Amino acid sequence: MGNREMEELIPLVNRLQDAFSALGQSCLLELPQIAVVGGQSAGKSSVLENFVGRDFLPRGSGIVTRRPLVLQLVTSKAEYAEFLHCKGKKFTDFDEVRHEIEAETDRVTGMNKGISSIPINLRVYSPHVLNLTLIDLPGITKVPVGDQPPDIEYQIREMIMQFITRENCLILAVTPANTDLANSDALKLAKEVDPQGLRTIGVITKLDLMDEGTDARDVLENKLLPLRRGYVGVVNRSQKDIDGKKDIKAAMLAERKFFLSHPAYRHIADRMGTPHLQKVLNQQLTNHIRDTLPNFRNKLQGQLLSIEHEVEAYKNFKPEDPTRKTKALLQMVQQFAVDFEKRIEGSGDQVDTLELSGGAKINRIFHERFPFEIVKMEFNEKELRREISYAIKNIHGIRTGLFTPDMAFEAIVKKQIVKLKGPSLKSVDLVIQELINTVKKCTKKLANFPRLCEETERIVANHIREREGKTKDQVLLLIDIQVSYINTNHEDFIGFAKYVKHLMVIRKGWLTISNIGIMKGGSKGYWFVLTAESLSWYKDDEEKEKKYMLPLDNLKVRDVEKSFMSSKHIFALFNTEQRNVYKDYRFLELACDSQEDVDSWKASLLRAGVYPDKSLVTENFSMDPQLERQVETIRNLVDSYMSIINKCIRDLIPKTIMHLMINNVKDFINSELLAQLYSSEDQNTLMEESAEQAQRRDEMLRMYQALKEALVIIGDINTATTFTPAPPPVDDSWIQHSRRSPPPSPTTQRRPTLSAPLVRPTAGRGPAPAIPSPGPHSGAPPVPFRPGPLPPFPSASDALGAPPQVPSRPTRAPPSVPRGATRCNAPALYKTTVVFFKISRIFSRSRPRLNLI
Repeated sequence: MGNREMEELIPLVNRLQDAFSALGQSCLLELPQIAVVGGQSAGKSSVLENFVGRDFLPRGSGIVTRRPLVLQLVTSKAEYAEFLHCKGKKFTDFDEVRHEIEAETDRVTGMNKGISSIPINLRVYSPHVLNLTLIDLPGITKVPVGDQPPDIEYQIREMIMQFITRENCLILAVTPANTDLANSDALKLAKEVDPQGLRTIGVITKLDLMDEGTDARDVLENKLLPLRRGYVGVVNRSQKDIDGKKDIKAAMLAERKFFLSHPAYRHIADRMGTPHLQKVLNQQLTNHIRDTLPNFRNKLQGQLLSIEHEVEAYKNFKPEDPTRKTKALLQMVQQFAVDFEKRIEGSGDQVDTLELSGGAKINRIFHERFPFEIVKMEFNEKELRREISYAIKNIHGIRTGLFTPDMAFEAIVKKQIVKLKGPSLKSVDLVIQELINTVKKCTKKLANFPRLCEETERIVANHIREREGKTKDQVLLLIDIQVSYINTNHEDFIGFAKYVKHLMVIRKGWLTISNIGIMKGGSKGYWFVLTAESLSWYKDDEEKEKKYMLPLDNLKVRDVEKSFMSSKHIFALFNTEQRNVYKDYRFLELACDSQEDVDSWKASLLRAGVYPDKSLVTENFSMDPQLERQVETIRNLVDSYMSIINKCIRDLIPKTIMHLMINNVKDFINSELLAQLYSSEDQNTLMEESAEQAQRRDEMLRMYQALKEALVIIGDINTATTFTPAPPPVDDSWIQHSRRSPPPSPTTQRRPTLSAPLVRPTAGRGPAPAIPSPGPHSGAPPVPFRPGPLPPFPSASDALGAPPQVPSRPTRAPPSVPRGATRCNAPALYKTTVVFFKISRIFSRSRPRLNLI
């Protein structure tokens, strides 16, 4: 290909692409699009072909490009082309590419000059191109021909606007040298979307076809009709050259010879021609790349930080280091110990927000689960009282005892203490399970080394199992110690003497006496206090005003059916000797809000020796009131002593587990784990990696090095390339803004374009004097007047709303015109203006609001 400037930029971009390829990523370097805009037969396709370096676009007269051609250049080792509508088919002959473009255009638009906004997508793969997008657009036209719609100008304009309004699009405004530059539609459109002129480059074609004795020197020097980025003149191949198969390389040599030999251009030959246009465009690409590099650098640095965290154990030594395995083993065992310590003791850098784990879960076992297991040992009240009764009777033997025996108390207490072994051993099991779970979580960092992970879990788990036996033995020993001696002199124990002196309160609560009338003080709530000897009730819970105290001798409990009108649940107390219970009442009916409250009170009364009526028939219970008092006394003393034992066990069991299990495991991991790993297997065996894990580790290390190298390459690109600042703004007010108007009606008659013949200065004249500037801020001399196309007739609404305007006289051309500019024929222009004026006068009489000019 012939784009030498592009080939100089390719190595820089390739280095950046290679750096990202080493990371397994794509370099999303979105280079600007280049759109070629101009009128019909202005040479747009030739400019595009010269830039690409291939002859592949259709040629001819009139409108040839009838659909947008989106040409994507892709860097590749092989050179071929592909169409989006012909997926999978590769074109290696670019003459076939031209024929396919023509056929695809005709397929959509027809054979009679029709147009379509549906683009043709073509990709050209080559080692001589950058990843660019070039857009060949239909030429701007005003008069429809063939099958073209009446609003052809509007459609082509909208089609062009779809592409050039993007900020990432460079605009090549192509204008032939043998037309009026001041009325260039390409420059007008570019001015509309790029008012600052930063994306617009003027291209002057057909310099070799100008009339003899004329030139475009002042325009190309950016003195006349200036643009911010100036103009570049090019000489394309003629149709004769194309028919004669003149290649692009030979055409560029001929172009170079033209600029060097032409007297008006030889002093600016280095700034003319297709190579210079390529240089200008490539400098814009270089500027874009340099603007993009900071974002790439930030992205790479962010990835480097994340990679450093992942390969922290490896980044300080190379993969081929023979001591790597030894260092890695030592570091991983140390890290395992640190992680285990943190999970048990707690830390801020490893916080699990999904569930309790490690030390937090063990703490919950100690202070919530273990006490709950103790409380959960619900005693069957009837069974317990039966056991106490049997113990008292068996101790008295054949004799009837007068006093409550101590031995019955001790027998019952010891039996209850032994029951604590179950919850205590269960707490040890729960702690062991959590320790093993913690070990598994800590070994996740060893997953890259399956044997090391497996051996570490096995060794630590075996040690935990060894400690399990010793811990459970110690827990059982603590329980046996409590059983071995019943300390009835404990300061918190109520004792026999204290119990006799201060009768224990079994239950307090609100009850309603339901079988006594309201007039006699019934059917209202009282505060009831139940002890082992009596049932008393008070006015309120302050217990200052006692209403009555009912002894529990010979009292029994029975259920009372709930009445239809009452929401209360009722039970009744009665005397087994048919005596009145309270005043004149044989029954004392007590009401609660729920059945649960009834059952609870009945259980409390059972503890006080007040049995249900139906239980009297069972042979297991004695009807001896003295025995019942003794049972109740021992029952309450058992409660008192067991509360002391529970408090002691709840304190000692966690301490025992902490000392014999948790702390010991931590010490083992810190001091003996590494030695046992070395003694269990060979170091190389422990540090063996699976193929996938070894590949991932090597990829992480390579990516770490590649990221560093990519950052260095970005620095080299910044050093090897230069940034060219944008030229200063110029006064481009000479470009008339084209207003975007709605498409004209199909019935609208178009006026013919009137223009005066052009008279160009002869080559023999000397330098033309400069035209005086109209103002201090004007950046260019005024353009000689040239009548443009007439506007269409206004609609009726416009005619009614606009006042008549008197046409002004045309400005005469100055006596001399700068070189390269056109000059009007004054007599012909004057005659034309007079005709316009007369026509205006005629229309102003019949339609006073018609504005013809």
